[in-house]
Amino acid sequence: MNKSCSILFITTMMFVAPLTSKAQVDYSLGADIVSSYIWRGSHCAGTSIQPSMGLSVGGFSIGTWGSVDVGGFGLKEVDLTLGYSIGGFSIGLSDYWWNGEEAYDYFRFKKDSSSHMLEVNLGYEFGFGLSLSWNTMVAGAQDKYPDDDGDIQRAFSTYIEAGYSFSIKSIDLTASLGFSPWKSDVMYTAGYAHATDGFAITNISLLASKEISITERFSLPVFTQLTFNPAKEDVFLVFGFSF
Repeated sequence: MNKSCSILFITTMMFVAPLTSKAQVDYSLGADIVSSYIWRGSHCAGTSIQPSMGLSVGGFSIGTWGSVDVGGFGLKEVDLTLGYSIGGFSIGLSDYWWNGEEAYDYFRFKKDSSSHMLEVNLGYEFGFGLSLSWNTMVAGAQDKYPDDDGDIQRAFSTYIEAGYSFSIKSIDLTASLGFSPWKSDVMYTAGYAHATDGFAITNISLLASKEISITERFSLPVFTQLTFNPAKEDVFLVFGFSF
């Protein structure tokens, strides 16, 4: 991992900024509070606050998402994303950074010790509720494993997910199936408590969400997600709400 990721984000902002005066610009700002932080079928932290903000113009988008654990583990995460979409197709680049509360190493970009992980994201929405995404790690000190000869290899850890969204009365539902297609080393395989080896189904989930009216002018979006991780024989039930 090196400084090219940061340079890419800065360059993108320089490109997007002039467009904001000529095209429709959309901004987003919000936060979720969740009982547990579950990522792709794996437990990352306990009760967490997860703020986000983003900007999109034309088909381009840039944003940031974070998570701060308030359940006593002192874990934190800050992610940066770049994206472009056209029609139902989307392509993106995500920079993940997570560490303990006292780990002040965000600007450490050495390839053998950086806590950053760089992932390429591809997605397609078919227009009738069905979506498909492919996500592959391409850089990061943690995305490696020793082969049978003891040599360190790049894992190219990959997560593929299919989702289907639908509604029943006032409740919006999304069913998802996610898996790791081969041996990898980020969240799914050796070196982590969530480890599997080779092909593994890591996420079968159902997300239900609705808005609860508080006053005539204010409603609170709430959601519950049931997640099974067959690879680890684990299950999670998460509640959350959004602002």
